[in-house]
Amino acid sequence: MTDRFFMCAPRHFEVAYVINPWMEGNIAHGNNKKAMRQWNALARAIGKLARIECIPAEAGVPDMVFTANAGLVLENKVVLSRFRHAQRRLEEPYFEKWFAEQGFHVLTLPPDMPFEGAGDALLDRRLPLLWMGYGHRSDFSCAALLSEKLEIEVQTLKLVNSRFYHLDTCFCPLEGGYLMYHPAAFDAASQAQIAARIPAEYRIPVSAADAFEFACNAVNSGRNIFLNHASPALTNELQSRGFIVHQTPLSEFMKAGGAAKCLTLKLTEPRKLASQAAA
Repeated sequence: MTDRFFMCAPRHFEVAYVINPWMEGNIAHGNNKKAMRQWNALARAIGKLARIECIPAEAGVPDMVFTANAGLVLENKVVLSRFRHAQRRLEEPYFEKWFAEQGFHVLTLPPDMPFEGAGDALLDRRLPLLWMGYGHRSDFSCAALLSEKLEIEVQTLKLVNSRFYHLDTCFCPLEGGYLMYHPAAFDAASQAQIAARIPAEYRIPVSAADAFEFACNAVNSGRNIFLNHASPALTNELQSRGFIVHQTPLSEFMKAGGAAKCLTLKLTEPRKLASQAAA
């Protein structure tokens, strides 16, 4: 199956408000032409291996470019996001319309239950398991409803650093059951849960220096990993596990707190079976 990724060109992208620490000091300091070049480079790179599907950009919703937050996809179902901040709630009807037109079974959570899609909910690549981050954007209470609606086990992880406000900024499940993550972004109990679920030989801890370059905010398609920047040490580590690392600068989007993963939503998410995990 060819992977499909959902994206939105940054036609109206800018830092127009502050809803995370990365945005502080960056209002009106963006370069839209440069952002478009960087986005196009990422889309072209991923497009060589996968299919890119785009939603038209809309004026007045500059963060719509971060399609990872549109919702959570599993098979033909999508759980739409309920954004915590008012500035991003304006995106919700555009995403709902697009998914409905594409034939997805659209599911929703209560309006008063913040949930920010695949920014905070990531499927394990080996286990029939959904990892869900909470503490900044998505509510802990979402876990039970996600488990019920998607018929999947949910493992919650508490985020403790405001720079890593979404799970996908510091946690990246990879093909083959590997995990690239920044341990310090999580509380001790969550670190213990990760260690209990993922064997040591499959865990790839990421340094603070790499984490702050959003190395964990990566797109994984097969053995290919697309990211903003990775140190030689991390690149070598990933290559030793059989991955091909593609570095594509995304500095304009980092001013708003996002990079490669934030700019994409994987639409091809088959359900993992317990028998596959044991194989």
